[in-house]
Amino acid sequence: MSHRRDHGGGLDAALARWGGEKSDWIDLSTGINPVPYPIGEIPQIVWNALPDAAAQDALVQAAHSFWQVPHGAAVLAAPGASSLIARLPALWAEMSNRGKVEIQPPTYNEHAGAFEAHGWEVMTSDPTRKASVLVAVHPNNPDGRLWRDEEFTAPITIIDESFCDVMPEESHIERVRDGQTIVLKSFGKFWGLAGLRLGFAIGAPELIDRLATLIGPWAVSGPALLVGTEALNDPDWAMRTRIRLARDSARLDEMMERKGANLVGGTTLFRLYDVGDAHAVQSRLAEHHVWSRLFPYSRRWLRLGFPPPDCWEQLETALEHAL
Repeated sequence: MSHRRDHGGGLDAALARWGGEKSDWIDLSTGINPVPYPIGEIPQIVWNALPDAAAQDALVQAAHSFWQVPHGAAVLAAPGASSLIARLPALWAEMSNRGKVEIQPPTYNEHAGAFEAHGWEVMTSDPTRKASVLVAVHPNNPDGRLWRDEEFTAPITIIDESFCDVMPEESHIERVRDGQTIVLKSFGKFWGLAGLRLGFAIGAPELIDRLATLIGPWAVSGPALLVGTEALNDPDWAMRTRIRLARDSARLDEMMERKGANLVGGTTLFRLYDVGDAHAVQSRLAEHHVWSRLFPYSRRWLRLGFPPPDCWEQLETALEHAL
C-alpha cells in the first residue's frame, strides 16, 4: 500500500475554492504555534556567507542544553525534520534483516512514505512478525498518544518528538543512550517558525555521523543557525509559551464542546475532535475563511490548531455557522 504524504497547509487550494486574500484566512490546519519566537535583526553577513563551523557548534550546544541530551550522544541540525525523515531509512540499507518497519496507525504518513521509498515493508503491530525498526510519534499526531518505555520493542527505534516541546517532562531523550534509538525534534512547530526549516536528530555519534553524510554540508542556513541558537537559549520564552498554549487549548476545547464536538485527543499545539461529518464542517468553516485539517482514515475527525490572539472572534463566528 502506498502512503501519500498528506499534511497540513494547502491554504492556496482553499483560497482558490472559497476566495478571499491570504490575510483574510486563519490557517488552523498545521499545529504550528501562532505566536512565533521573535526574530531580531539578522546581520547582512549571515545572509551573504556560508554558515561557519562556530555558528553550527553554537546551535548544537544550545540543543544539547535545551533538550538535556545525554552525555556522549550527538546532535545533527538539518533543514527541517522532514529532510531527516526522508533520509533515515537509508541508515539501515545494508541490514541483513532489513525489510519491515512497524508504524502503528493512526499517525501522519511521512515516515511510512519514506520507508516505502527505500523498499521497506510498512507493518502495524503484529505479534507473529517482527519488525527491525519501530517508528513512534510521541506525542502522536493527530491523537496525542504518548508512548511508554515498554512499547519500544524493536531492535532500532525512531522516536519522533516533533510535538513534545509542549511537554518536555514526557521526552524519551534518555533512550538514545542505548545506541539504537534516534530522537527527532522539530523547531518550526513549538517556536512557530516553520518557514525557517530547522529540525534535529539526536542519537549515537556513529548513527548521527552517517546521517550527516546523507544530509550533506551546509545543510542549515546561516539565519536558521542564528535564530535557532537564540531561541534554544531562551528557556523563559519556552516556559511562557507552554502556559499560553495550555490556556488556548482549554479555551478551544470549551468552544468546540459547547457546539457539540467531542474531544478525541491532541496536544497543546493542536486538538482533535469528533464532529460527525468532518468534510461538511471543514467546508462550512472555510466559507468563513478558517482552514482545518481532515484525515483520509476518518470521516469524523477534524484537527484544529490555535488562531493568533487577535483572531479568536473570527473563529468563534465561523464555529457558530459550522457546528
